[in-house]
Amino acid sequence: MTVHATNAVLRVAPASPAVAAAYFGASLAFHADVSDVAGALAAGGDAGFVVLDSRSTESWDQGHVPGAIHLPTALIPEQAGHLLDRSVPVVTYCWGPGCNGATRAALALAELGFQVKEMLGGFEYWVREGFEFETWEGRQRRDADPLTAPVNAADCGC
Repeated sequence: MTVHATNAVLRVAPASPAVAAAYFGASLAFHADVSDVAGALAAGGDAGFVVLDSRSTESWDQGHVPGAIHLPTALIPEQAGHLLDRSVPVVTYCWGPGCNGATRAALALAELGFQVKEMLGGFEYWVREGFEFETWEGRQRRDADPLTAPVNAADCGC
């Protein structure tokens, strides 16, 4: 392979296929995207995981994923054992890509012995992709943002 020293993309050569496969495989073990979480929840029955909103009560009241468990990150050490079953994987989320609250919550849960994944995109992308959400006033839905979800298709195909 020729390395293009003047090209910022290839200034550092891509990893070997084996190293890349290990990295991307590990990434999928730690992350789930909004569409996959929504699809699993919408399929009915037991999705095999619970969704945990790690934000404040004010944020929760502003909107959250239907059926999610509300447990702010600071309360995880004292309350997770009472609210969650260690045999059921947990998918954490917070505001969105600019917030690492879901990462901190996932770390706290993993340190307590829970299986955990982080939902990429958080609540922001849940709403932007047009999925129903709950507020203190009831259920709501916004039109999907065409920059984050296909307008006339069931899924993005990725």
